[in-house]
Amino acid sequence: MAQPTRLIMKTFNNLYKKIISSENINSAWKKARKGKTKKDYVLAFEKNLGKNLLDLQFELKSQVYKPLPLKTFILRDPKTRIISKSDFRDRIVHHAIVNILEPIFDKTFIYDSCANRAGKGTSFALNRFDLFKRKATNNLKREVFCFKADIKHYFQEVNHSILIKLLEKKIDDRKVIFLIRKIVTPNFSSRERERE
Repeated sequence: MAQPTRLIMKTFNNLYKKIISSENINSAWKKARKGKTKKDYVLAFEKNLGKNLLDLQFELKSQVYKPLPLKTFILRDPKTRIISKSDFRDRIVHHAIVNILEPIFDKTFIYDSCANRAGKGTSFALNRFDLFKRKATNNLKREVFCFKADIKHYFQEVNHSILIKLLEKKIDDRKVIFLIRKIVTPNFSSRERERE
């Protein structure tokens, strides 16, 4: 009897050095400021840009970096939503992580997943929807229904333990996982790090 083959998933290590490299931190700063160059918080950070980027890199290198508390506000456009916004320096860290991890995970997403993916914005999504609509309706010759849904409070409710376990299946770098835990679970302490 043939034994079932086990799928071996490729894991990635030594990523932390790439995340905290000067080139990556600089690239992350440029991405974080894109479209926001006139905002007060960007201008304040850039008043002493070199020092601020070096300080941030040092905090990451020595693993003492702590994200600042989120700023929460209400947005009505047209439905009311509670928005939590990271400090600008924390957004630089987010971009630094994404710069390195996105190419690893992007390959695992289905083709039609459009959220926050390069080259897959609103136009791409609408074109794909139109294609599927035409297929399903036999070129508009029959009626079909579309179900639109939104997961209420998804980002507040997502289970961080499950999220981290999914990341650990591909990322074999304790420093990267620790950094991500600090960001998604602000009360994550160094004592918990020692238990890992």
